[in-house]
Amino acid sequence: MAAAVAMAALCRRLTGALRLGSAAAGLHGLTQNLFHKNLTKAEPLHQVKFLHTTLFRKGLEEFFDDPRNWGEKTVKSGDAWNINQLRGKSSEDLHKLWYVLLKEKNMLLTLEQESKRQQRPMPSPERLDKVQKSMKNIDLVVREREIALRLLQTGHEKPVPGEWRHDFLGRTYWYSYKEWPIPWYLNKKYKKRKFYYLPHVNHFIRLRLEKSLRLRARRQNLEKTRQKVLERKFPHLAVKSQSQ
Repeated sequence: MAAAVAMAALCRRLTGALRLGSAAAGLHGLTQNLFHKNLTKAEPLHQVKFLHTTLFRKGLEEFFDDPRNWGEKTVKSGDAWNINQLRGKSSEDLHKLWYVLLKEKNMLLTLEQESKRQQRPMPSPERLDKVQKSMKNIDLVVREREIALRLLQTGHEKPVPGEWRHDFLGRTYWYSYKEWPIPWYLNKKYKKRKFYYLPHVNHFIRLRLEKSLRLRARRQNLEKTRQKVLERKFPHLAVKSQSQ
């Protein structure tokens, strides 16, 4: 037992000596580079980063607009990214573009909140709508690619296979298949669910459809009325929109 303890202590001493030797060699090389008499031959220390982060010079400043746009009433901006343009880009480019738009959205939201605080109009507020539309289109393109890949691999459009079913009120919904520990004909919980409706429900289905159509028509009429009121209140903006 004593011999084993002594051998372990000797191994620890040797390991410590080797570590000190390597550290001393590294410090000797470093001091030669840093404290060399000829400063022109001193080798710079390069830092390698495997994770891309924001530059330290631009911290919270990225939440604010470009200083050149401060005080301007209008700021020039391009159009939103449409679906056809985004479909021609790779998934990596879409990933980068998403974060660029996300940073732009955060900046515009900060600008909008600051304009409300100062009770001043936000310069070019349509930029926020363009950014949101672009992000929505990116989401649609990515979802299209996921669906296409899923159809090639599994033959199903949905992430979880299933089918369209009806409940006892005649409403249609997507039923996702799931695994049960016992067969369906022995499962009392599954057998209580009704995936059909009786014939007398057809009348209420028609009434529900009619109600939804009436609500949609009412919303459209209200939107048209609101646009007419705005055109009468701001005729110069109505003429400008028609010219474009």
